[in-house]
Amino acid sequence: MVADQWYDINGVWTGSATILPDDNLVMLYTGSTNESVQVQNLAYPADPSDPLLRKWVKYEGNPVLIPPPGIAKKDFRDPTTAWTTPEGMWRITIGSKVNKTGISLVYDTIDFKNFELLEGVLHGVPGTGMWECVDFYPVSKIAENGLDTSENGPAVKHVLKSSLDDDRNDYYALGTYDATTGKWVPDNPIIDVGIGLRYDYGNFYASKTFYDQEKKRRVLWAWITESDSEAADICKGWASLQPIPRTIKFDKKTGSNIITWPVAEVENLRLDSKEFDKVEVKPGTVVPLEVGSATQLDIMAEFEVDPKVLERIDGSNSTYDCRSGGGSAERGALGPFGLMVLTDSGLSEQTPIYFYIAKDATGNFNTHFCNDLTRSSEATDVRKLIYGSTVPVLQGEKLTIRTLVDHSIVESFAQGGRAAITSRVYPTKAIYEDAKLYLFNNATDISVTATVKIWQMNFANIQST
Repeated sequence: MVADQWYDINGVWTGSATILPDDNLVMLYTGSTNESVQVQNLAYPADPSDPLLRKWVKYEGNPVLIPPPGIAKKDFRDPTTAWTTPEGMWRITIGSKVNKTGISLVYDTIDFKNFELLEGVLHGVPGTGMWECVDFYPVSKIAENGLDTSENGPAVKHVLKSSLDDDRNDYYALGTYDATTGKWVPDNPIIDVGIGLRYDYGNFYASKTFYDQEKKRRVLWAWITESDSEAADICKGWASLQPIPRTIKFDKKTGSNIITWPVAEVENLRLDSKEFDKVEVKPGTVVPLEVGSATQLDIMAEFEVDPKVLERIDGSNSTYDCRSGGGSAERGALGPFGLMVLTDSGLSEQTPIYFYIAKDATGNFNTHFCNDLTRSSEATDVRKLIYGSTVPVLQGEKLTIRTLVDHSIVESFAQGGRAAITSRVYPTKAIYEDAKLYLFNNATDISVTATVKIWQMNFANIQST
């Protein structure tokens, strides 16, 4: 949709589609007016039979919603997909803030043209600032499949997610939704929206999900910004991209988080594969994996550490943090160890994805999942951060990583998708045939056994006819 009306002349921003019972489709989206007021607008597909929905008709009565009393004109955006209420109405939530408290306003409607603002908010968290791209949806506690946005009941948890304008990260929390009051309560306030769990601990923002009714799954899309300079973007002629879409499920093993995982369709791009079984990676060593060009790969890796050795070693750096630590070059008793992707043969450019096991004085373990970009490129106009978080590892589980590598983007998933990290990298040497893949172990006190399967990946055949 083009910014061509007074109610969206300064921007056609995030919106969400809702499929009605008669299979018709409506879209609510945020427009920035000629006075920079954020309003909500309604649009319909010009041709509902077009599978790509390329043309839209804007409702002649737009805007259908303006900021309510007490909400600033620039703090009212990004309506969600609607869901049904027990009274048979449609309900949406919209991101906003009051002072520094991020909130999600709730509206009911019958026709998407007239709306009633509910008293209070769906939820709010002090100190989190403006909530953008709010998303709200159910996940099943018992089934593997995804759920339609209107599903509710005792076997359902609800995910509330917000993109925080203050720090440009996507946070979520699990909780319980009361359809009668229109309120949502987090399971654990300590990890509430904006202060706890994230979809992805790297470069990942402004995400939205939809329910795929054909394959019974919930699919997550996001926006990945550049990490190089604006001048470089102008030179390229483009900026930003989308990651591989991901499915979302409730983690029935932990009961405290969701799992994100690349959609199954990406496996259709797999070509030749190579396997490396039980490779021993000793402390302080780097092991090359000969796979040819390593610029388009799907990597599945398992790492084993002798549990008897873990128990024997004393406490090690229990305050470790991926982002403030010394990266993959820091040597601790139990880490770091993992993969080095987009690495040249001289190791001058490297992008390590790794685990670091921390053990406190009482013998408790915390496993960290990290991605170090500090040596990812010799280019000087690139932000080179270290990303990461802790990831739950249950008794008897091996440490696992799946990494998708595609020239300048690396998407990594630990423990089956309990934690994810997306990175933009801009190698100058580790490109095309000169890009290599390695295992590494910078731990001082443990050897690691790695089993790795690697697929070369084909180009996607994207048709937009």
